[in-house]
Amino acid sequence: MNCLQVLSKRIFFVLLASITFWFPASASDHPVAEEKTAHEEFIPGEFIIDHIKDSHDWHILTKKNGEHVSVYLPVILYSQNSGLNFFMSGKLAHGHSYLGFAYSEETGKIVEMNEAGETIGTPLDFSITKTVAGMMLAAVVILFLFLRMGNSYNKTKNIVPKGFNGFLEPMIVFIRDEIAIPNIGHHKYERFMPYLLTAFFFILVNNIMGLIPFFPFGANVTGNIAVTMVLALITFVITQVSGTKDHWKHVFATPGVPVWLAPIMIPVELIGLFSKPFALMIRLFANITAGHIVVLSLVSLIFIFKALWVSSVSIPMVLFIDVLEILVAFLQAYVFTLLSALFIGLAAKEHHHA
Repeated sequence: MNCLQVLSKRIFFVLLASITFWFPASASDHPVAEEKTAHEEFIPGEFIIDHIKDSHDWHILTKKNGEHVSVYLPVILYSQNSGLNFFMSGKLAHGHSYLGFAYSEETGKIVEMNEAGETIGTPLDFSITKTVAGMMLAAVVILFLFLRMGNSYNKTKNIVPKGFNGFLEPMIVFIRDEIAIPNIGHHKYERFMPYLLTAFFFILVNNIMGLIPFFPFGANVTGNIAVTMVLALITFVITQVSGTKDHWKHVFATPGVPVWLAPIMIPVELIGLFSKPFALMIRLFANITAGHIVVLSLVSLIFIFKALWVSSVSIPMVLFIDVLEILVAFLQAYVFTLLSALFIGLAAKEHHHA
């Protein structure tokens, strides 16, 4: 995906948002909009959180009459009272209830209610949310790119990559030569290359698609701590499963440490095992979320001050942050892959003690 195309689209939509705000239709044409503006105040915190959090629908735009245009996603709930339920999230939009389910204003989650409107429980939610849909889309994009790349190499013996393959192949070679081999070693790196490549391109594609502010993109996948937690957990499991005897000996019987220090060193080493994936989880989540919050905060300044001149300052700053976010998209994918390879390599290598 061309980074210049991503940036140009961000520029277009920032400018469009500013123009839409400053050149509304007349109040006589949209009396509902006039009433809405008179009674509702722009709250930056709610605006920002609403754009970065997960949801059961994909909001596209809000018309000047206050009507929301959204793509509603499937809701899959399991309740002990009614069993498995499947319907579209549009049934619960605008405060409506359906089959005894409704959105809770306090938690923002779907709850089960009785006939009196009282909450009686929280069902198990297996819904296809915006984040899940974003991951599925990223998986389709990755499969398309690499299946196409594989087919092109099967059809031709040309060793010089062409087209988009010329962009992907150097990245794959870089991950192999600069990340996998130096950290894991020549003898074992091939075993872990599929995971390292998958993690790198999954994070990269989701980071890039999260910068595109229109459907079907814009899902804050890597800014969801549940997603980064699972990625870090996978690295943790691979690291521990691949650990050699020397790895576990270092944890439970650190070489060169007196026996009487074992009650102190063992808990410290065990904490170290869990702190590594925790750092992976927080680093990716925090960096991606922070970038989105900064961009949305700068856009919010236009609506907070209600002055046209503010856009002349905030929009260039937004574009500058967008350029940094494109860099961060690649950097965070690289850092996560590098640290994963480092942790796996430390556990999988045979340590020879003198």
